[in-house]
Amino acid sequence: MWSRPGTAYVYLVYGMYDCLNVVTEPEGRPAALLVRAVEPIDGIAAMRSARVAAVRGRRAATTQALQAERERIERLPASRVASGPGLVAAAFSIDRSLTGLDLLHPASPVRLEPARAGDRPPVPVWTARIGIDYAGAPWTDRPWRLIDGSSPAVSGPRTRTRASG
Repeated sequence: MWSRPGTAYVYLVYGMYDCLNVVTEPEGRPAALLVRAVEPIDGIAAMRSARVAAVRGRRAATTQALQAERERIERLPASRVASGPGLVAAAFSIDRSLTGLDLLHPASPVRLEPARAGDRPPVPVWTARIGIDYAGAPWTDRPWRLIDGSSPAVSGPRTRTRASG
């Protein structure tokens, strides 16, 4: 997180899910944005396959259990394939080895790209962060979670659920 803006910082949560963060502040100042969801545009079949591979790599499962998981993932609407921070990493085969990757370089295997002509403009909505109830106020009340309110891929609540601080 101490790198320059646009650098990947990937960490493990709950001992089993990798989460992608994008460094946002100047080098030497630790701050990053957690990518909680991605709305698939292209490569949905590859994302589904990567999700199945992540399950296979994460736990020992019988052939029957893996097949059931594959079928479940195939039934998901495209908008839900990478809807959640651990699912983003799984869908794009992101792990901690990618920490330090330049997400702004055009040749990077994982990169951020500008919107394409004709893309639907995002609808910015600020909400309270989720998954931090243990921290208590004022941290749970601050609207530090930014979502695209028009995206079907958003994970968690779509509206402000607590008073802002």
